[in-house]
Amino acid sequence: MLSRHIWCAVELTHNCHRPLLKQTSNPFLSARIQFRNAFHNRRSARRPRVEEDLGPFHIESGPLDSKSLFRPLLFTVSTASVVGCAIWEYEKLRSHAASVFRRPGNWLSVHQKKIISQFKSEPGPISKWWSSLKENEKVFYPIFALNCLVFAAWRVRSLQPVMVKYFCSNPASSAKCLPMVLSTFSHYSPLHLAANMYVLYSFMPAAVATLGKEQFVSMYLSAGVASSFASFLYKVVSKQPGLSLGASGAIMAVLSYVCVQYPDTKLSIIFLPMYTFAAGSAIKVIMGVDLAGVLFGWKFFDHAAHLGGAAFGIVWSYWASQEIWGNRDKFLQYYHTIRTNDTSR
Repeated sequence: MLSRHIWCAVELTHNCHRPLLKQTSNPFLSARIQFRNAFHNRRSARRPRVEEDLGPFHIESGPLDSKSLFRPLLFTVSTASVVGCAIWEYEKLRSHAASVFRRPGNWLSVHQKKIISQFKSEPGPISKWWSSLKENEKVFYPIFALNCLVFAAWRVRSLQPVMVKYFCSNPASSAKCLPMVLSTFSHYSPLHLAANMYVLYSFMPAAVATLGKEQFVSMYLSAGVASSFASFLYKVVSKQPGLSLGASGAIMAVLSYVCVQYPDTKLSIIFLPMYTFAAGSAIKVIMGVDLAGVLFGWKFFDHAAHLGGAAFGIVWSYWASQEIWGNRDKFLQYYHTIRTNDTSR
């Protein structure tokens, strides 16, 4: 049986005049940070050190109505990530097949290897390190690197207006769709980044082993978009403007998928390893807490994004994995025809 630790971090709350920054942590999963405008709490606002790191920037605001959800909805139901990852899988298999056909016969292979080994240079340390990685690690480290690059970009003062516009999901922004993806790789707090990456690294082996690299990436990106849309929907319905960023929505999808696939997996809180509980029960409790946060309007973190990500992981487990990813052959046949025609010209 699998055994996984779930991160439990200390709650940190920041209030400032330009954005109201709230960073908290779910007892089971690190929170998706929310930036909220200062007019929600002008009287009690305090000026923390985080504001000293932020340059002056403009946060777009406007009326939150149902019309603003049309483009994000179309973007959410699109299968762009599925198509892209299916093409990635096709090209990988095509490359592997081509390399097999290019191999010489057995009676030549020994001599050819001796000749090639004389001219072939020794692989570098990076190549050796990459070759030594497991399949799930070859997916995790690129995701981790992207998150670190975005985290570093937040520290560049001249880039912060761009980061606020394109790396924070905001239903009132003129740029709605692209930030739904980019905000999944965006963290401002080092604790938020570390906690999310720890949880992702802990649950990724089981998910990649079940789904494979290509389908996992497709689910992860789609879950990030779906969780952003859930956050949009909640903010529009409740008329509560605000910015959100973080990978927690996509990670919640990975967590819920693993819990559904392996309900008897024993989980434990990192600081309390002596207490274990079944994954099937854990995901119900986590989603129950987020549902209560949505219904009662808790402001601890983006409960709607967490709930949307968890629901997406369950949907992928029971339906999308078979009905969407499982039926990609029809598209790949069409793509194969186009690619064959292009190469034959």
